[in-house]
Amino acid sequence: MNEAQNHPLYSTDRENLDRLIGIDVPVNIDFVELARLLIRYQDFRGAEDLNSDIEKLMNKWSLNRDELEEKTRKIWSEGFRPNSSPSPDNVGSGFDTSDSSQA
Repeated sequence: MNEAQNHPLYSTDRENLDRLIGIDVPVNIDFVELARLLIRYQDFRGAEDLNSDIEKLMNKWSLNRDELEEKTRKIWSEGFRPNSSPSPDNVGSGFDTSDSSQA
């Protein structure tokens, strides 16, 4: 079964990638977002346009996959955390499992 699939977050990811494409000097959140998209779509059968644009963006920012992974690992290890304010577009690993009600 080699049929192309439709990803449920395609439209949101398309908007995010279009925003990233317009950035010439990326900051930490931009690298993290690009890495997230790369991981999400790397083995996905479909969304070839996203994969193509991810590759173009990595070239624009002069990165290969290993460099992007190294850069984002460093960003996370230095304490980066995604914005914790609730947003309808926030999807992913921003969930805080700590229970603040315990004393």
